[in-house]
Amino acid sequence: MRPALHAEWTKMRTVVGPRWLLLGTVAVTVALSAVATSVVNCTAGRCGGDTTKLTLTGVHLGQVLVAILGVQIISGEYGTGMIRTTLTAVPRRATVFRAKAIALTGAVAVSGTAAVLASVLAGRLILPDIGDQALSLADGPTLRAVFGTVLYLVLIGLLSFGIATVVRDSATSIGGVLGLLYIVPVISQTISDPDWQHLLQQLGPMSAGLSIQATTDLGSLPIGPWAGLGVTALWAAVALVAGGLLLRRRDAY
Repeated sequence: MRPALHAEWTKMRTVVGPRWLLLGTVAVTVALSAVATSVVNCTAGRCGGDTTKLTLTGVHLGQVLVAILGVQIISGEYGTGMIRTTLTAVPRRATVFRAKAIALTGAVAVSGTAAVLASVLAGRLILPDIGDQALSLADGPTLRAVFGTVLYLVLIGLLSFGIATVVRDSATSIGGVLGLLYIVPVISQTISDPDWQHLLQQLGPMSAGLSIQATTDLGSLPIGPWAGLGVTALWAAVALVAGGLLLRRRDAY
């Protein structure tokens, strides 16, 4: 396991694509969050709405780069034929699969933490003194939102990795992942039946998972913060199980 993990870390450090995707995740997340925070209207030292969730708005776009990274870490090797070399060097395919998943988890956790913390810091600098609404990690709900958002990004990376292992084509995998993330919320908004709309919001990996960012009016959410993150985790687990099984049973072509 250790040689396989070392090899995956080496690939991630030396190949240009993953580095740019990780740096891009931080840059895009912080930039969009800062823009969203800068346009909020605050009066008398108070800002309406959930300020913590507002400062994490950039995750809606930053997750795209995480998804692409999760896809490329495996489908990129299928596209170049490198997967045959990888499986020759490490014949145990389950070991290769775990090593890639661990390397991806570590990389996304680091970049996700940097992106989320920088977004919250930007919010503190941009917003006026908002008193007891201050964005502080000492505040339980804010800490939960920050920690949960990092976990959410990791789960999106693993979900994308699992789907890409099943599909083995970069473009198709990226399209499938982004469709799953963004189309479900759109469909839920076009349905007039409130029960079905509520159900789709509870089942969508993005709409459910990002409920972890909410710190106010939790009773109005379609699903609770941790339960919503659990839904995203379930999506990722199913994708990983399917990908792991197919990697073991199919050839490397």
